[in-house]
Amino acid sequence: MKKTIAMLLALVMVFALCACGGSSAPAATQAPAAEAPAEAPAAEGSVYWLNFKPESDQALQELAAMYTEETGVPVKVVTAASGTYNETLTAEMDKSNPPTLFVVGNQAAVDTWGDYCLDLTGTPVTDELNTNEYMLYDADGKLCSIGYCYECYGIIVNKALLAKAGHDISEITNFENLKAVVEDITARKDELGFSAFTSAGMDGSSSWRFTGHVANLEYYYESVDNPDAWKSCPAELTGAYMQNYRNLLDLMFENSTVDRSALAAGGFDANAEFANGEAAFYVNGSWAWNDLQASMKAEDLAMIPYYCGVEGEEKAALNCGTENYWAVNCEADEADIQATLDFMYWLVTNPAASEKAVATFGVMPYKQAAASANPFFVDANNYLAAGNYNLWWATNYQPNVDAYRAALVSAINDYNANPSDATWATVETAFVQGWATQYAAANG
Repeated sequence: MKKTIAMLLALVMVFALCACGGSSAPAATQAPAAEAPAEAPAAEGSVYWLNFKPESDQALQELAAMYTEETGVPVKVVTAASGTYNETLTAEMDKSNPPTLFVVGNQAAVDTWGDYCLDLTGTPVTDELNTNEYMLYDADGKLCSIGYCYECYGIIVNKALLAKAGHDISEITNFENLKAVVEDITARKDELGFSAFTSAGMDGSSSWRFTGHVANLEYYYESVDNPDAWKSCPAELTGAYMQNYRNLLDLMFENSTVDRSALAAGGFDANAEFANGEAAFYVNGSWAWNDLQASMKAEDLAMIPYYCGVEGEEKAALNCGTENYWAVNCEADEADIQATLDFMYWLVTNPAASEKAVATFGVMPYKQAAASANPFFVDANNYLAAGNYNLWWATNYQPNVDAYRAALVSAINDYNANPSDATWATVETAFVQGWATQYAAANG
């Protein structure tokens, strides 16, 4: 079922407050701003940040030391091991000195931890946000958590290779002209010396790009059709946009560095292929810049949306979202709560602090935060500034995610081995019926 531009633009505001979990948020009304803290508040209280991002631990330890040196306020940063945040948070909250600053990253986490969350409405740090997109509310309208950084994903483009093939990124505004450019490159790949897409390996190191991220387009457009059903994890899918999912997968599988029949084996390095100039298009996210910047120039790179044949997709933006939302422990001592709010404000307004924070987080959606050098965030912001609709991270709702994606990988491998309507039907079953099956398993 296709959607018009007008309907998409009207409905995008419904999801402007729903990133990373589809939170049902009230209109973004805020209480009058509280007085901003002084640059160097008195040394009262302390801060304990339970960090969600292991890769940022060193930078956050340095930021903690900077703040303590400047203000005298003790700041402790404890970083949970990868994949253990929920368990670590549960254990730490039971201790006599629990975290004062922690992550409540989606609506399910709000449901679990909402009672521990201070209402952040009208606080100085909240008033520094430059968007209402990254706010999570509970059922009573309490602002439980606010995003401190976000990520985006889509199709990364090597503009220099595109120019070598006689094309320009401005040509690509929908699936039809993306397909034309991709197939032209494939037809001349021996002459050009590169392929259209990097490999689409279906092993664990790569398959998440296609069973998680690319799958988001189907979920997103379903959520536009029925926003009420996506205020929480829906029990079932309609599958209305499976053909659009197939459109994009086929384009990627058929026009890549590796024959689709070999993708099931995995073991490919799509990042290296792209960095080495072996392909013009690469399915990945903003985090890829960390590796690509060593050998590629920002001006040669861009990120475009998941064009897939939906009507009105000329107004699509990237897939922007986050699981990185700050929450303040309302059960902490009053002095510690104030110290934590002061520290958060300092992180997003102090030039030296925000520069260091942005260097590890990639981007921070705050008015005074340092600008990001990541070209993909520039693209994300430009799309949104032009009024395009954000494909929020509906994929975060995938129930029993590991089992769900494993079944989808298996079905896609069968499809790649013998592409046909019959084998595609197995992909649809894994995608749609698999969702209902895993939802039932997860919810009893």
